[in-house]
Amino acid sequence: MTDFFRLGVVVGLLGLGMAYSVRAGKLTTAAAWTGGALGLLIFLGSGFAGLALLGLFFGLGTAASSWRVADKRRLGLAEENRGRRTAGQVLANAGVAGLLGLLAWQWPPAAPLARLMLAGSFAAATADTLASELGNVCGRRYYNILTFRPGTRGLNGVVSLEGTALGLAGTALLAAAYCLGFGWGPAFWWLLVAGTAGNLADSVLGATVERRGYLANNAVNFLNTLTGALVAGGLTWWLG
Repeated sequence: MTDFFRLGVVVGLLGLGMAYSVRAGKLTTAAAWTGGALGLLIFLGSGFAGLALLGLFFGLGTAASSWRVADKRRLGLAEENRGRRTAGQVLANAGVAGLLGLLAWQWPPAAPLARLMLAGSFAAATADTLASELGNVCGRRYYNILTFRPGTRGLNGVVSLEGTALGLAGTALLAAAYCLGFGWGPAFWWLLVAGTAGNLADSVLGATVERRGYLANNAVNFLNTLTGALVAGGLTWWLG
């Protein structure tokens, strides 16, 4: 398959995904175009395997957001804008991955590390999304991440054991998908650590700067994915 043909296939797939996401009410039009541009960068830097990570994250996140949505609305925990993700939300969750895809594409010597860091960013985004979307309806007890005292469900910085476990399960799926595409090895465990670190960083930021109004949710989510990427890269540098 020539590079030109492969690129055409990807553009077509991304276009179909964009159209479906808008039609199904999953993304706003601006968010779909933003996601398509980021998806192209991810493909250029990491191929179909990287694009699969994006698809896995989006699929898991969409399913988690839709699950027991009536209960979430009753509890006041449903996403704003009827669950349709905005361009800002797409950048917050996939912007780091897009930048790393651009780095891998433009600077081939850095590609192996950039791809692992890209997976680390998605591992963190997946862990956070599943922990919050599923934990808010599956959790039995909720605790403040800083004090471990009982907290209010849905409040920034409040976590549950069930939500954290579900986030870890999502990270494991993402790590397994990465290893299927790029080879099995220690990277699986590094991605588990990276995803969990990003998820915990998100909760700590939520309990501090977000709750006080210093940072918005999109900024916190961006820092979550950046943490996942940096931890994955740091573990590779230290242990690899």
